[in-house]
Amino acid sequence: MSPSPSTVATIDDAQKSATDAADYISRNWADWLSAGLRILLILVIALVLRSVVRRMITKFIERMNRGAEVAATSALGGLLVNAERRRQRSEAIGSVLRSVASFVIMGTAALTVLSVLQINLAPLLASAGVAGVAIGFGARNLVTDFLSGVFMILEDQYGVGDVIDAGVASGTVVEVGLRVTKLRGDNGEIWYIRNGEVKRIGNLSQGWATAVVDVQVGYGEDLDRARTVIEETAAAMAKDQPWDEVLWEPVEVLGLESVTSDSVLIQTQAKTMPGKAAAVARELRWRIKRAFDASGIAIVGGTPQAVEEGPADPSAAVAPPSALADPASPQALAAQPPAPAPASSQPGAVK
Repeated sequence: MSPSPSTVATIDDAQKSATDAADYISRNWADWLSAGLRILLILVIALVLRSVVRRMITKFIERMNRGAEVAATSALGGLLVNAERRRQRSEAIGSVLRSVASFVIMGTAALTVLSVLQINLAPLLASAGVAGVAIGFGARNLVTDFLSGVFMILEDQYGVGDVIDAGVASGTVVEVGLRVTKLRGDNGEIWYIRNGEVKRIGNLSQGWATAVVDVQVGYGEDLDRARTVIEETAAAMAKDQPWDEVLWEPVEVLGLESVTSDSVLIQTQAKTMPGKAAAVARELRWRIKRAFDASGIAIVGGTPQAVEEGPADPSAAVAPPSALADPASPQALAAQPPAPAPASSQPGAVK
């Protein structure tokens, strides 16, 4: 029994398809192998380069941290270098650098692989550009916070342990992040401040601080004697611990800040370690008060003194004389009611 023509046609079509597939594979297998090897080589190079760059960045950050620790062990470095602040700053910078390096290397490798596969990159790049604009517009606050945090860290505007005034809040910096800065307020509260919302920064912990103390004494006090007492008190304070490390310069008596009819205001100033101005001012006021008491110099001003009341004046309780007290006075006569009319002059009266 011979096969039907339809069956013969099906077998012939299958043989032709197999032959065409074999011919296509035989013609292109070399190109496929070459493209696969190129893609594999690109991925291997990208991964190795990424690992090397990240390791270099990590070692650089570790070297920065070791330098900060060595500087902190020195005599003056312990006052000027905050190891935790340097560590967090370096870690943040390292995180940013590692992320940027990974994005650039892997992104370049992905585009190279697509070009090896002969995929047209123009529509893909155009779509990625439009998507990037849309995402950037929708997440503009997040991008602003991130960029502001990067520049704050790179410029070292503040760090852990600094006392800052960020406008929206103030306190001691607890943690510096790329998006949020964490502050601890005076009452112990924690403030989370987005870096993009900070328009100005007042750092109270960089360089040095100034402690200002105003002393108000009586108008008749000897000013030269008061100056001498203040200078001696400040000199004794500068020799005591821990104020000998906190005071960076001798306390200076600036002079009279104001003069009134009953008092004068003497202003003193001291350059101190950052963040110690308030403590120095309180201690200096304490010592000046005790020294003035011992020297007999009166400090005036502040809470008003109560005025002692003397015996009551009996005449003060007597009311002034009144014109109505005299029945014959014109005022008393005018205040009296009119006299009733005679009965004969009233209408309807019986005569």
